[in-house]
Amino acid sequence: MSTQAKPEYVEETLSEQAVCEYLAAHPDFFERNAKVLAKLRIPHEAGGTVSLVERQVSMLRQKEVKLERQLKELIQVARDNDLLVGKIHKLGIHLLAADGLNATVAAVEEAMRAGFGADQAVLVLFGNPDGFDDVDAGRFFRVVQREDEALGPFATFLKGSGPRCGQVRDAQRNFLFRADAEDIGSVALVPLGKKASIGFIAIGSVDSNRFHPGMSIDFLSRVGELIAGALNRY
Repeated sequence: MSTQAKPEYVEETLSEQAVCEYLAAHPDFFERNAKVLAKLRIPHEAGGTVSLVERQVSMLRQKEVKLERQLKELIQVARDNDLLVGKIHKLGIHLLAADGLNATVAAVEEAMRAGFGADQAVLVLFGNPDGFDDVDAGRFFRVVQREDEALGPFATFLKGSGPRCGQVRDAQRNFLFRADAEDIGSVALVPLGKKASIGFIAIGSVDSNRFHPGMSIDFLSRVGELIAGALNRY
C-alpha cells in the first residue's frame, strides 16, 4: 500500500473579467452544464435568493413592460402627428379658398383658435399700417414697420432661420399680447418668409410647458410656410 501523499488541491483565483470573457466565448456553457445552472443563486431585491433562470425571466418581463410602454408612446406620437397633419391640410385648403387679404387673415385666425387650440395668437405683418386699414381682424392682426423700435426685443429671432419656442421676455409678451400678457406662460414664434421677411405669427399658451425649446418645430415651420405663401399673394 502506497503511503505517498496525495497532491493538495490549489484553487486558482479567476477575475470577474476572465469569467465574463469565458462565458461570452462559450454561450452554450450552461447548456452543457445544466446542473451548474440549477445550483446558481443570486440575491433578490425583496430578500432571499432566486435562481439565475428566474432572474432572467424577471428581467425579460421588465424589458417587455418597458418596450410595451415605449410602443404605446410611439403610437400616441404617431396619432398626434396624424392629427397635426390633418389640421395643417385643412388650413391649406382654407387658405387656397380665401378670396382676398381679409379672408386669408380670418382663415389663419380661425386655424390658430379652433384648429391649433391657441389661447392667444397674433399675426404681425411688416409694412405701413395705413395700407391695411381695410383689414378688420381685431387684436389678432397687427401691422408695424420692420424698423419699429418696439420690435427691438425680437431682433435675434428676426435674424434667425426658424421658429422659436419657450418662455419669452416681458417686453415681448407685452408687445404681443398686451392686456393678456400676464396670462401667457409660453410662446411659439413662427417666421413668415425667409428671416421673417414679411412678418411672423405668435402663438401663446397659458401652459408654461406647452411650447419649450426642446420640442420639434417641423410642423410649425410648415404652418409658417403655408401662411407666408398665402399672404405673399397680396
